[in-house]
Amino acid sequence: MSELVIWTYDWVPEMPRGFVRDMRLRWACEEAGLEYDVRTVPFENRGAEHLERQPFGQVPFLSDGDLRIFESGAGLLHLARKSETLMPGDAAGQAETLEWVIAALNSIEMVSVPWWFLQMTGGDEGGLAGWLEGRLGHVERVLGEREYLAAGRFTVADLLMADVLRVPKVREFGDRPATQAYVARITNRPAFQRAHAAQMAHFAAADAARG
Repeated sequence: MSELVIWTYDWVPEMPRGFVRDMRLRWACEEAGLEYDVRTVPFENRGAEHLERQPFGQVPFLSDGDLRIFESGAGLLHLARKSETLMPGDAAGQAETLEWVIAALNSIEMVSVPWWFLQMTGGDEGGLAGWLEGRLGHVERVLGEREYLAAGRFTVADLLMADVLRVPKVREFGDRPATQAYVARITNRPAFQRAHAAQMAHFAAADAARG
């Protein structure tokens, strides 16, 4: 049994499958060759034990021996410290990787998620569409000039940014050929394919158990 344990839901409806954020931690472990187990908490009737480990009642959270970490970004950075596959060992490479990890979460996902939610629910987008267009335009410019975001090679920053950008409605928003090529290139990596297949199989098995 591995000391690394990724916690996710026991089941989710079909729509979020393939995008539940334990994908990020599975993918990172697959890239780095880190052994890990997957365990579950209930999707329905989330209790006090779940909230003790993830105060917002979300997934994923990560156990590494006695250490517990919630939020996918924090979990990714913990895993990245275990492997230079995910983050370079030199100070400059680490700094560049870290800034792009934060950018994916703070500059892109913080805009794309509420925009996506309003798209799905028919709510008033307000100025979100223009804000998202601007943020994605900046990323398009950067990706038009480089193959990877940091250190001249694949890092955890690419894993996270590609995961944020691969959401279908975000991919379809505007004409951004460099971004499209980037998402396709990063998600064609074997580690992503293994992680994605494993998550889909996990929820398919949950369907069978429920039904």
